[in-house]
Amino acid sequence: MAKQDIEIKTADGLAKAGLFRPAGAAKAGAILYMDAFGPRRVLDAMAERLAGHGYAVLVPDLFYRNAPYGTFDVKTAFAVEETKVALMALVTGTTQDMTIRDSGAFLDALASEGITGPVGVVGYCMGGGRALNAAATYPDRIAAAASFHGGNLASEAPDSPHRKAASIKARVYVGTAGVDRSFPPEQSARLAEALRVAEVDHVIENYVGSGHGWCIPDHGSYDEAGAERHWKRLLAFFAETLA
Repeated sequence: MAKQDIEIKTADGLAKAGLFRPAGAAKAGAILYMDAFGPRRVLDAMAERLAGHGYAVLVPDLFYRNAPYGTFDVKTAFAVEETKVALMALVTGTTQDMTIRDSGAFLDALASEGITGPVGVVGYCMGGGRALNAAATYPDRIAAAASFHGGNLASEAPDSPHRKAASIKARVYVGTAGVDRSFPPEQSARLAEALRVAEVDHVIENYVGSGHGWCIPDHGSYDEAGAERHWKRLLAFFAETLA
């Protein structure tokens, strides 16, 4: 699967992105919202796998406002103070509101590449909440929104995704780690209640025994069986919703 490097004009500059096309005509477009460690080969491989099932997949650099920035060793980045500080500056400096604005440009980029119709979004870790907030902001363009080991999906923060549940028209799937300090049981219950009250078609599934980051191969908590289960769920979810 060939990667096409593109630049997307946003309100704040130019965001680099990878676009992965299927071998034949695309069934639909998809946006993959990255985790905190930024675009890298392992996310490209995940996008390639999704593209192999017929989707045109966009993987944008959410940290583009701070480019160029260094690469990070996922397994040690938070253990070394220097890289931990650099990473947290990128994460906290890229707000939910920024990504929400950018997501309109991401959707336009797919359309400009000839990929029209309903779009699916999927986010990992910090990308999970961004996928849900994008679905709430662009309800007529995003038909499916998935989050895997997403953090702070129903926190006290004013930009917490659960607060926008009433605006979501997409189907929602949330896969949670068995134990995850960034998405504890009380947040899961709060998110479920918000989606239920808003009459959003949703599933929240607990991957018991899996840790935060279990889907992504370069994470220390990667779990192959859990990752394959996530692929089975994501592909079925997109097939049912975007067909």
